[in-house]
Amino acid sequence: MELKTNKATPFQVTKDALNRLSLLKEHEKGKYFRVYVTGGGCSGFQYGFKFDEFDRDEDSLLDFDGGVSIILDQLSYPYLLGSKIDFKEDLMGAKFTVENPNASSTCGCGASFSI
Repeated sequence: MELKTNKATPFQVTKDALNRLSLLKEHEKGKYFRVYVTGGGCSGFQYGFKFDEFDRDEDSLLDFDGGVSIILDQLSYPYLLGSKIDFKEDLMGAKFTVENPNASSTCGCGASFSI
């Protein structure tokens, strides 16, 4: 699976994820895709994805191939360092996923993790 990433970014994004984001951003004018980590889930932390506005004081704007930009806040940065973001579509549905080398354990659905 080919990865497309800007060398200055803390994580990789697969071609499938970039393709999906290119389609979605057309419906979210003036907003960027945010990847974040928050407390909760069955393992302690959980991943979040949403379209949001860019906050110059709290966020970094990461540029990827295909004109895709992703927002990452300062608190989520260390938890996502070295991760790979992908988009998967199968019989169970469609979703963005995170493969995180920092996680010591994950839940069964892959949406939450612990360090």
